[in-house]
Amino acid sequence: MAQVSLHNVEKIYSGDVRAVADFNLEVREAEFVVLVGPSGCGKTTTLRMIAGLEEITSGSIVIGERVINDVPPKDRDIAMVFQNYALYPHMTVYQNMAFGLKLRRVPRSEIARRVAWAAGMLGLEELLQRKPKALSGGQRQRVAVGRAIVRQPNVFLFDEPLSNLDARLRIETRAELKQLHQHIQTTTIYVTHDQEEAMALGDRVAVMCDGYLQQLDTPLNIYLKPANRFVAGFLGMPPMNFIEGALQAGEDETMEFQSPAVKLQLTHAQSALLKDRAGQAVSLGLRPQGLSLHANGSTSPRIQGVVRVIELLGSQMDLHLSLDSANSLVARIQAEPVTVGSHVTLYVDMEATHVFDADVRTDAAADTKRRNLTIV
Repeated sequence: MAQVSLHNVEKIYSGDVRAVADFNLEVREAEFVVLVGPSGCGKTTTLRMIAGLEEITSGSIVIGERVINDVPPKDRDIAMVFQNYALYPHMTVYQNMAFGLKLRRVPRSEIARRVAWAAGMLGLEELLQRKPKALSGGQRQRVAVGRAIVRQPNVFLFDEPLSNLDARLRIETRAELKQLHQHIQTTTIYVTHDQEEAMALGDRVAVMCDGYLQQLDTPLNIYLKPANRFVAGFLGMPPMNFIEGALQAGEDETMEFQSPAVKLQLTHAQSALLKDRAGQAVSLGLRPQGLSLHANGSTSPRIQGVVRVIELLGSQMDLHLSLDSANSLVARIQAEPVTVGSHVTLYVDMEATHVFDADVRTDAAADTKRRNLTIV
């Protein structure tokens, strides 16, 4: 096991295309860190720089106590699992798992021991003599993981390993990977575009956008305390709703959020933090799970709208509502007899709301390197 550190790492391609900018990350020994973000945010490029498959433009990468900027990939003591499995089709499962060890001239008896150990852990004992074409997608993925863990490296790197699996198998394999990490306790860096996967797997999650690190924290803290509007909107399913408006001083030293469609009184704690921002434009963030058809009390803030779409999800359903010609939102509620076209009142859990700076994107090279910072 080893700690992985990235210090001010940048990757600039020809044409001054900046894929990764001023990236700093400390991955602790035995930690499972997930890099997540939309396509093109730089997460895979970051992983490939750690692996040595991409040269860094500036900065430094350290594994353990060794700077590896100029160390060849084969000498970095890492193992990488790719999206497309990269198995040799003419080799059996056993031969695929043993191949890397043979290249390193590991004794045959030790190879057999390690392959048997990994196969037992991954449930591959009955498949060792099969070739990849005779395996399912999930089985091929487990073989790719097995080939990596027999190396017993200091660091595992995973590049979207579950993206080729169907939804059910992806969930099952995700749980297996989590259990595997708990067992072998090897430092792991995992890349995905799937925010649900990131939240389920990571000890900590690094959210990226436009080549910049937006927030690094535990999954729960990122969900409850997003650093900015991008993080708030990216993490969570369905995504957070945003309504543009302004803050106004209300009664009893409280503040109100006002827009053409919505008027909500903020909590006393929120008001205390926002008391100097009266008259300023802001974005109000509402989690779909923080909306309900039933009031928690007689003073529960409320929003009225017209139901446009209903998505039934078993015991829950997503209501898509129009508030006015310019504003809409999604509410995830317990399944109830609601019809399309009906007028409904939604009650808001103000403790679950967030207030962000107004909806103005900062330039990617600006000092903040992030957008719409969270106010509360």
